[in-house]
Order: sequence, then C-alpha cells, then structure tokens
Amino acid sequence: MLLQSDTQLNQNSYYEASVQRDPVGPALQGDIQADVLVVGAGYTGLSAAIELAQRGYRVVVLEAQRICGSASGRNGGQAIAGFACGQEPFETQLGKDQARLAWEMSLESVRIIDERIAQFDIACDRVNGYLYVADSERKARALEADMAALEKHYGLASQFARGAQVQDYIQSPRYCASAYESISGHLHPLKYGLGLARAARSLGVQIFEDCAVTRLERGAQLLAHTAQGKVRASFGILAGNCMLAEYGAALAPEISARIMPVGTYMISTAPLDAALCRKLIPSDAAVCDNNFVLDYFRFSADHRMLFGGRVSYSTRTPTNLQAVMEKRLGQVFPALRGVPTEYVWGGFVDISMNRAPDFGRVGRNLYYLQGFSGHGVALTGLAGRLVAQAVCGQSERFDVFAKLQHHRFPGGPLLRTPSLVLGMAYHRLMDAF
Repeated sequence: MLLQSDTQLNQNSYYEASVQRDPVGPALQGDIQADVLVVGAGYTGLSAAIELAQRGYRVVVLEAQRICGSASGRNGGQAIAGFACGQEPFETQLGKDQARLAWEMSLESVRIIDERIAQFDIACDRVNGYLYVADSERKARALEADMAALEKHYGLASQFARGAQVQDYIQSPRYCASAYESISGHLHPLKYGLGLARAARSLGVQIFEDCAVTRLERGAQLLAHTAQGKVRASFGILAGNCMLAEYGAALAPEISARIMPVGTYMISTAPLDAALCRKLIPSDAAVCDNNFVLDYFRFSADHRMLFGGRVSYSTRTPTNLQAVMEKRLGQVFPALRGVPTEYVWGGFVDISMNRAPDFGRVGRNLYYLQGFSGHGVALTGLAGRLVAQAVCGQSERFDVFAKLQHHRFPGGPLLRTPSLVLGMAYHRLMDAF
C-alpha cells in the first residue's frame, strides 16, 4: 500500500494551504484518567468530544496524526442530507417508521453543522444548495424517480430539470437532467474541523496529536497505551477510520473487515473570474452526479474550481492523476480547459459494504463509528451526538443505526482488495451506459 505517497499527496491540499494550523501541543506523558477516551480527532471524534464535554464529562482525544489530518480535512466539503446507501437498508431492515426516524436524523446532521458554526463562531465558508446531475437518459430516469420518492415519502422538495432547462442550473454539455435542493450544501472542511477542535478545547477537552494508540486493553476500565503515556477511561469511542490497520493499530479487528479504504482525489484550479463561476453554477451549489463511480465538485470562496472523483479501490494512487482529473474537468466544463491546476491531493475514506453508516458497540463500554461512505461531513456530527447520548444511557437513537446488519467484505486480508477492484471495474463499465 502506498500510504506514504498518499500522505505526501495530501500535503499539496488546497485546504492545508489556505489555513494556519496551531503548533502541535505537548506530548502525552504518564497516566491520565478520563471519563471518556476518544480515538481519532476528525469530525466524528471532535463532535463526540464536544457533546460529552457539554454534558460534563472529562474527555481525552488521541490522534495518530494531526487534527483532521485525514478524510475530515481533505474531503469535497459537501454536507449532504440523507445517506450514501439511500433509504433502502433502513426501510427493508427496520421498517418505515424507523426509516423515517433515520431520515429526520440525517436532516438534523445538517442542522448540527450550522448550530456549531453559530455557537462557536466557526468561519468555514458555509453555503447552502446542492445539485444532483445525470449524464445519460437512464440515469436521468433514475434521478427523477429517486427525487420523487424522497419528496413523496420524506418531504424533501427539489427542483427537477431536463434537457435545455438543465443549463439554468449548470452550464455544462455533459448533463441531461438535474435536481436542486436547498437543505444540503458545502463548506471548507479543514476550517470547519479546526473550528471544532478549538470548540472542544474551549470546553475542557484534552486533545493530543501525533499520539497513536498502540494497544487498547478492554474491561470495566479501558486502558489505552501510547508511545509515552496511558489513558484510563470508563468509556471509549473509536471514531472514524481509526479501526483501519492502514491508519494505525487495529484496535477492533472484529469489525475492521466491515469497512474498506477507498482512495478519492481532488484538484483545485487557480482562482477564476467570479462572473465565470456564477455563469457555470449560478446557485453556487455543490454538485455531484449519480454514477456509481462519481464526480463531485464546487467553487471555493475564492473562486477556485474544486473537482473530485477518480476513486481508487486498489489503495494505489492512480497514475497520471493530474492529467486524468484535468481531462475529466474539461469534459464537464469546456470553459475551464487549460485553466492552471494549482493543487492535487487525495487519500482514503472508509466505505461499508452496503454504504450504510456502521455504528455499534464492542462490549459494554467501547463504541465505534465508521462506514460514512462519503457522507461524513454531515453524518459525523450526528454520530458524535448519538454516541454521547448512548454513553449517557440514552441509546434509543443510536440503536436505530446499531440495529442495521452489516457484512464483511469478501476475500479476507489478501483477496479483499483485488475482489473489490474487479467489482469496481464492472461498475465503471456500467456507468458508461
């Protein structure tokens, strides 16, 4: 696995270049006692820490890298209502009432972003508006059916367009249908994440960066070992990608096979003329197509096109990445062909087999939150709230997600990735029709 190269690639992130990080604080030394140990200082862990600290718990967060140094700090910045899996797993496994509760919680996840921005004065370029697009007649029919079902059963209003009307929403020859909704939107993901960290610290949360958990002893009291210290806690939360061996110690091997690391990549153009940006996407919405292997893009606050996609299921950075991404961008927006690319970055996100979030418990006092499958900007905030409620003994909402059935990826440690690569080759082929 070329994780080191992906770490280097992430250093060329537009997001990292546009923020000023605080220096790494003092290392963890000796033993610390906490009420709750959180492993991972991405959105999930920081959200859980904020919720718990507001309830009076002593919280320690251990992060193997930098705060939001992985998916939380380099994603597309798209805050989306709903789930990557759609509503089907909730409806078929849990029934209509629980599916509606899950949907309402997904709307809450978007509201949580705005609540925290307001409460903690987080400047993160927040914009409302989301545009789904389709690039073939088959996918246009699917998009229309999906949006109609969401409006009928869950009340999500959207503006659907076909043919020439699509150009009112996006000036691109690629798309034959679109659907605009105003609940979802976008933000600067690293500014938001660093704002969450400042908020957590203001509430008394201790956050230690460059502090990987090397071993976790389970029992009535949890004991996390790091290179230079230990943390004892009554409860533990494994937040996000920290269960993947690729991101550090495999702290919960019994659930690690239920998610897979998927590489996803982005480019940023040089700043563009503001009038051109308004012409190409008049609403300034975030945009995503409905292919299985999708493109997603938006304009930044300083008028750059941030274009993502070109996923890799082999854990290897694609060859000729910049050229491939620029070609794809030019197909979507011919007006941007030849515009200089100033940043190229990427890395791993975690997906579950059915693309549904995977929340649960390992034993009585160790919780895990994983499998956001590309919808983590919003859902991680909800996950933090739900797990905090569960720690406090109010687990009804957490258990809506914990009741979902998840499967391990097939193939075992050696064959799992090649099997997924073959499967994705099929889906890429189907996207062409």
